[in-house]
Amino acid sequence: MGHPREGQTAVIFVSESTGSDPAGYTAAADQLGELVARQPGFRGVDWIANADGGEITISYWADDASAAAWREHPEHARIQHEGRGKWLRRYDLMVAEIRRGHLWER
Repeated sequence: MGHPREGQTAVIFVSESTGSDPAGYTAAADQLGELVARQPGFRGVDWIANADGGEITISYWADDASAAAWREHPEHARIQHEGRGKWLRRYDLMVAEIRRGHLWER
């Protein structure tokens, strides 16, 4: 049996925030979290941040089409546009297919 995420599409979003309007940024992130959870093909998310404003978010999708549909979602697009203007200093977005992996836990 393979890794539970094999065959899924991963959208990797590496960003650095400006630090401005932290309450607005948190509210937007919460709104996106609620919205993405209802999207067809959404399979989960991992997120990590550091104290300097760096973040890595990896969302998992059943396939590339469902990830692309999320990219085109009107509310997601609106919040993205607002983020580029106010909350983000930079970001790097990559889309990958998960071919294999290893899962370990204590």
